[in-house]
Amino acid sequence: MSAAPSRILVIGAGIVGMAIAFRLRQSGAEVTVVDAEPPGEGGASFGNAGAISASSVAPLAMPGLLRQVPRMLLDRAAPLHVPAGYWLRAAPWLARFVAAARPAAVTRATAALDGLLRLATEQHMALAREIGAPELLRPHGQLYLYRDAAQLEKDRASWEIRRAHGARLEQLDRAGIMALEPAIGPAYQLGILLADHAHCASPLRYVRALTAAFEQAGGVVVRDRIVRLTTQDGRMTGAQGQAGQHAAEAVVLAAGAWSARLAEPLGYRIPLESQRGYHLDLHDPGIALTRPVIPADRKVFITPMETALRVAGTVEFGGLDRKPDPARAELLYADLAAVFPEARPARAEGFWMGHRPCLPDSVPVIGPARRVPGLFFAFGHGHLGLTGSAPTAEMLAPVVLGRPSNQDLAPYAAERFSGA
Repeated sequence: MSAAPSRILVIGAGIVGMAIAFRLRQSGAEVTVVDAEPPGEGGASFGNAGAISASSVAPLAMPGLLRQVPRMLLDRAAPLHVPAGYWLRAAPWLARFVAAARPAAVTRATAALDGLLRLATEQHMALAREIGAPELLRPHGQLYLYRDAAQLEKDRASWEIRRAHGARLEQLDRAGIMALEPAIGPAYQLGILLADHAHCASPLRYVRALTAAFEQAGGVVVRDRIVRLTTQDGRMTGAQGQAGQHAAEAVVLAAGAWSARLAEPLGYRIPLESQRGYHLDLHDPGIALTRPVIPADRKVFITPMETALRVAGTVEFGGLDRKPDPARAELLYADLAAVFPEARPARAEGFWMGHRPCLPDSVPVIGPARRVPGLFFAFGHGHLGLTGSAPTAEMLAPVVLGRPSNQDLAPYAAERFSGA
C-alpha cells in the first residue's frame, strides 16, 4: 500500500477506462479522462456485440489450435483470417498464441479469467443501476447453436471448462430452441443456453451514461490524443498530448489496442495485437430476438440492440493502420442468413470495424507497472472488454488509490511476458 495520489489521469474513454474513472471518482479522487474521441466512440466499446459473458473463462487458444493455423492464413472466409500482407507482422504473436494453447497455460489463463469475470453479471447490473440506466442490461441469457452432436462435441472441452468454474448450462433440443427463438432456421438442432447471462442493449449509451455520472460527480473528460507518457526520476508525471501536457501523480493506461504503443518507450514490450472485428446493424430485419444468438460454426454474435439487430464477429489481423476490408463485413450477411433464413435481406447502412486489444493468453493486463511507480495498466481484454470492464474497475481502483485490491493481481501482471 502507498499514499493515495491526489490527481489521477485515465487514458482511454472506452468502457474500461470510464468504469475505472467512475470508481476512482466515487472514492473522492481528482480524476481526468483523456481520449482523442468522445467517450465510447473511438474503439471496440462502440461496436461490440453487447454480450455480458461471465462464464467465458476458456481462452481463445485451446489444445488443437495448431491444426487451424493453415486455414487462418489461406481461407479469406474463415472466421479468423490473417491477410497475406500481414503474415510476417503477425507471426510472433501467433507463435505466442499457439504456445498459450498448451494445457498448463490454458489452466493458468482459465483461473485468471474466472477470477476476473465470475461476478461480472452482478457487477454490471449494480453499475447500471448506479448510473441510472438499468434498462440497458437485459438478463435473458445467451443461446449457442449447433447443427448436430458432432459439431457440439468439438466444443466439449470449452463447455466443460465453463461448467467446472460454475457455469449453468442447459442443453436444448430443436423444440427447446424453437420455444426460445422461433425464427432460428432448421439447420440448427442443438443449443446450449446460458440462462444466467445478460447483454447490453446499447454499449454506446452505456458508456455515455457512465460518462454523465462521472462528470456529474465532478470528474473531467478532455479531448486530446496522447502521444507519450511522461516521467521524472522514474515516476509518472502524466502524459503529453497533442494539445498539451496532462499532469498527474498516477496514470491508468486503458487505451485499448493503442496501449502497447504508449507503454513501449517505458520498457514494456507487451504482445498486444488488434483482432479487428466487424458489425452490421440491421434496423428492419423482419425477425425478433430476445437474447444474443451465437451459431458455433459461424463465430458471430447476433444480438437484439435497442434500435437494430446487430451481427458482430469475424477476427481479422491487420494492425491498427490497415484500412477496413468490406469483404469481411460482407461475410456477416451470409452468417445471418444461415441462422435466420427468413430475415429480410435489406442492406445495412454501411458497416463498422473496430480493434479488439488481444493478448496471446486471452488474459488482460491489469495492475501496477512494477518498474514505473504511478503507472497502472488496464487493457488487453480482447473479446471480453465489455464483460470485463466493471470487474476490472472493482479490482484496480483500490490499488490506484493505495489500498489493497479485492484479489491477487499477479496473474494479470504485464511482467508475465518476456520483454515486459
